[in-house]
Amino acid sequence: MDPKGQKVKLNDGHFIPVLGFGTYAPPEVAKRDALEFTPFAIEVGFRHIDCAHAYQNEEQIGQAIRSKIADGTVKREDIFCTSKLWCTSFRPELVRQALEKSLKSLQLDYVDLYIMHYPLALKPGEELYPKDENGKLIADSVDLCRTWEALEKCKDAGLAKSIGVSNFNHKQLEKILNKPGLKYKPVCNQVECHPYLNQRKLLDFCKSHDIVLVAYSALGSQRVKEWVNPNHPVLLEDPVLSAIAQKHKKTAALVALRYQIQRGVVVLAKGNNKKWIKENMQVFDFELTPEDMKAIDGLDSNIRYCDFQLGIGHPEFPFSEEY
Repeated sequence: MDPKGQKVKLNDGHFIPVLGFGTYAPPEVAKRDALEFTPFAIEVGFRHIDCAHAYQNEEQIGQAIRSKIADGTVKREDIFCTSKLWCTSFRPELVRQALEKSLKSLQLDYVDLYIMHYPLALKPGEELYPKDENGKLIADSVDLCRTWEALEKCKDAGLAKSIGVSNFNHKQLEKILNKPGLKYKPVCNQVECHPYLNQRKLLDFCKSHDIVLVAYSALGSQRVKEWVNPNHPVLLEDPVLSAIAQKHKKTAALVALRYQIQRGVVVLAKGNNKKWIKENMQVFDFELTPEDMKAIDGLDSNIRYCDFQLGIGHPEFPFSEEY
């Protein structure tokens, strides 16, 4: 960690800011939100911007980043920008062109981190979710290790400074780590992680291999119907979190973010509200006690908001494993 505790060193020597700005939004507002909130997030101090081809707003995020470079708020090297390889481009020959497409949208020469979005290869084509006549996703049989080799080439070509994965279980990570001729280990595994799903076993596994865990849906989740199970309790209304928040005179959201940072997890905070976005920067202004941490650990109840029901039945579906 750097002295202010705001960056973590990755296994390839690069540094990732521990607090990131998440840019996923429902399709109908994704572009508008990106243009409105990304520049504001940079203004209030966010330096880590998490994007993905599948969010369909990289062009707007690129414009936002450019505008903040142009007005002197930041330089390109101050920004840590992540993009994600979508599952329809997992064939090795499609990887580089997918990254180049994202770079063109983002108006960047390189991304700081490029990750495989899900371990589920899907039929190539323009559709993000290619489905058969029964509405089931059409899988593509691609060895994830071959996709990884194509990512390694993108790193060698300087198109991505670091490479990693997202939504992989420990067995899928092991497959890459044990791959003959592995050139670069994944620097991270970005997964759903919050007090109701604290991913302790996966976190321990990742730490033992010097892989950083990056938490999405760290505040529970936006209730996006395609992704999220609406029957789950609302994390930020949890009485334990609320009591700890009151004690520190912070919000439950800040407590949930701080919890991750103190356990060595890089955490993404989404924001579609300027007050919250600005407030999230206060995560560096306080510390949770060991008792607080223990109480929050005790909330773990294996509740997965983003259970990606659509992917069930895919041979590589990651969430049937314990971790």
